[in-house]
Amino acid sequence: MSKVVSYKDIGLVNSRELFRHAVAGGYAIPAYNFNNLEQLQAIVIACAETRSPVIMQVSKGARNYANETMLRYMAMGAVEMAREIGVDLPIVLHLDHGDSFELCKSCIDSGFSSVMIDGSHLPYDENVALTSKVVEYAHQYDVTVEGELGVLAGIEDEVVAEESTYTQPDEVEDFVQKTGVDSLAISIGTSHGAFKFKLKEGESAPPLRFDILEEIEKRIPGFPIVLHGASSVVPAYVELINQYGGKLDGAVGVSEDQLRRAAKSAVCKINIDSDGRLAVTAKVREFLVKNPGEFDPRKYLGAARSELVELIKHKNQAVLGSAGKA
Repeated sequence: MSKVVSYKDIGLVNSRELFRHAVAGGYAIPAYNFNNLEQLQAIVIACAETRSPVIMQVSKGARNYANETMLRYMAMGAVEMAREIGVDLPIVLHLDHGDSFELCKSCIDSGFSSVMIDGSHLPYDENVALTSKVVEYAHQYDVTVEGELGVLAGIEDEVVAEESTYTQPDEVEDFVQKTGVDSLAISIGTSHGAFKFKLKEGESAPPLRFDILEEIEKRIPGFPIVLHGASSVVPAYVELINQYGGKLDGAVGVSEDQLRRAAKSAVCKINIDSDGRLAVTAKVREFLVKNPGEFDPRKYLGAARSELVELIKHKNQAVLGSAGKA
C-alpha cells in the first residue's frame, strides 16, 4: 500500500483516552478478537446494546485469513453499523501480537488505530529496541502501541510458548521509560488458548499473581496494564462441544471473579478470544446435529452469532465493568 490510510478517516479512535477513563473509573476495556463477519457483527451489536467502548482485535493469522483490504472496510462497516443502531461507539482496531516492525507498519499504514508489538520472547534489550522502533513510527500517526514484558504459556494463532515467565516488576519502569509505549501487557498467570492449566482431577486453577500486579502498579502508577489470555473457557460451552461430537478434555480458563478483581485495578484492557471461539463452535455443532438436513450457513452461523452477542454482553456487564461507559 503506497498511501497511509488514517484510522480517523475510518471513524476509529486510538486507545489513549479509553485507557485514561478506564484507569480512573476502575473498569477494563474489552478487547475481542474476530476472524469473520459474524464475530464482528456480534461484537458491534453487543457493545452497542451495552454502551461499551470496544477494542476489535486482529491477530496476524486473522489478518491473513480475512485479507487486509477487506478488514479495513469491515472496520468501517462496524463503525457505521454502531451508528445505525444509534450509538456513537468508541471503536479501536488493534493488531494483537504483532511479531515484527514490518507487520506493525503495514497495519498502521492500512488504518489500524492501535498495534501491539510483542518482543517478549526476545532478550530484554532487543525487546526494548524493537518496541521503541514501532513506537517511533506509530506515534507519527497518533497510533497507540502496546508492548509486552513476560511470556504467557499456551497457543494462540502463531504465538506458542511452553511455559509462562512472570513479568519482573523491576523491569517495567525502565521498559516504559525507554520505549514510550502507551500500554503494557504483563504475565501474572493467565495463559493463551482453551487449555490454560494442566490440572489433576479435583484441582482448581491457580489464582492470578495479584502480588506481581500490585508491585507493578507501585512502579508505574496509573499506567495502563493489559491482560492477555483472559478467557474463562466457559464450562457450558465446553460441555456443549463435547456433547455434540467435539473433544475438549481438560479445557480450563481464568475465573470471572479474578478477572473482575483485575479490571478494578490498573488493568484497563482484557483480551478475550477463546471464549468467543468456544461459543461459536458450541452453537454450530449443536445446530448441525439437531438439524442434519440444514445446509444454509446463515442458519448455523446466525445461531452462533446470537450466542456470541449474549456472551459479550455478559462480559461487559458482569466481568469487565465497561457497560455504560461509551
